[in-house]
Amino acid sequence: MRLRIGIDLGGSKIEIVGLDESGRIRLRRRRPTPQGDYPGTLRTIGELVATIESELGQKGTVGIGIPGTESTIGKGIKNANSTWLIGRPLRDDLQQLLQREVRLANDANCFALSEAIDGAGQGAAVVFGAILGTGVGGGIVVHRQVLTGVNRIAGEWGHNALPELANESLLPRDCYCGRVGCIETWLSGPGLCADHARHGGASLTAEEIGARAATGDAACDATLQRYERRLASALAQVVNILDPDVIVLGGGLSNIERLYHAVPKLWAAHIFSDVVHTRLLRNVHGDSSGVRGAAWLWNDH
Repeated sequence: MRLRIGIDLGGSKIEIVGLDESGRIRLRRRRPTPQGDYPGTLRTIGELVATIESELGQKGTVGIGIPGTESTIGKGIKNANSTWLIGRPLRDDLQQLLQREVRLANDANCFALSEAIDGAGQGAAVVFGAILGTGVGGGIVVHRQVLTGVNRIAGEWGHNALPELANESLLPRDCYCGRVGCIETWLSGPGLCADHARHGGASLTAEEIGARAATGDAACDATLQRYERRLASALAQVVNILDPDVIVLGGGLSNIERLYHAVPKLWAAHIFSDVVHTRLLRNVHGDSSGVRGAAWLWNDH
């Protein structure tokens, strides 16, 4: 039986799983990420692969989800918030270490792939995965294959500007990427909390805002209504350009159940169509989607 090994190279932890042919997790392990230590990161990945193959008694294919992407100039990593990876030839180094081909993808692409293969988007031709967490990211899967694009930035909708909305005047915010007014500054968890505080609300986490809104807190409900309008407008851009069958939400804010009812009612006003068939769905695999998607990078027919 074929073994697919998936690795989620996160900023605080490195997680590894082994999937069988049906997608069942046979084994899962995790270790702290050696932050700031590139050789240590390689060594930890090598040890995890050796451990899982020893315990399962089988050699597997290896796919890795990373917090960034490979540059088209040379072989280094770019756009990684794990900054010790930037500029490093991660794929080449891992292939030499593991003595086999290794496939890399952005962690948002891995999320989208996992949900497209056997998650919320299973059976759909085109799936857009939108991550709403500490940051805002996205990934595109077409016929069970990740779309990376010629610049390897396909799906990076979080760093487009938030569309202007009628009857709402927004002062653009500075984004860490160096641009101003990015979708991420409004639709991330910190963006939601900052908006709540800006309108006179208490200092609350995104989870607390969602929970209080569900119990009738007027200020929290108003904050989520603003968030829903902005999310609907931002996702409408995705629908107008990509026209996906399914949009799957991930990240901490995907746990706010009301989004799945409110946003599709609001996005129609921004979509260039007489009817909208795109479905907005909650993820199936949760925090496991990234590491599972890394394993599914070996999804050749």
